Amino acid sequence: MRPIGESGKKLIVFLDCGDTIIDEGTEVRDDEGIVIRGDLIPGADVMVRTLAERGYTLALVADGDAQSFKNLLTQNGLYEYFTTLIYSETIKASKPSSRMFKAAIGALDLDFEDCSRIVMVGNNLSRDIKGANEMGITSIFLRWSPRYPKDHVEDSEKPDYIISQPLELIDLVERLNAQLG
Repeated sequence: MRPIGESGKKLIVFLDCGDTIIDEGTEVRDDEGIVIRGDLIPGADVMVRTLAERGYTLALVADGDAQSFKNLLTQNGLYEYFTTLIYSETIKASKPSSRMFKAAIGALDLDFEDCSRIVMVGNNLSRDIKGANEMGITSIFLRWSPRYPKDHVEDSEKPDYIISQPLELIDLVERLNAQLG
């Protein structure tokens, strides 16, 4: 786990996992439904490593079982890049519930005033984007997944930014961080 704030970067990056880092279509589950392996979305590993190496604090904010994400992130060599990992299983809520986002904010020892310097990156408009928007967190929609709608149904699901591939996040995060001054 990486300590927060060691580099002076102001922007904090919350990431979903399924169809944001891991291709859900490649997931293999055991008899209890725990994901035991899955393949990365092309470029997702480089995205996570590059952001972490550039000093950004990364938090996983994901719906599902803790063991599934531990398996996936460890298998793909990404687990240690996250400062905190927030799972719906342990929080007893799923996105867009504010409890998920508040848990990540609390785990990073941040305050709600810090929401303006947090971005949430996800593949699901009704969960990731809506939840971020309701918290005042900048929402970034990764429009990669063939499994989820690509157009928002209500204004609360409208993302602040849209990217098509994980690698596009690196330049966007750098631009947003520079705007924070």
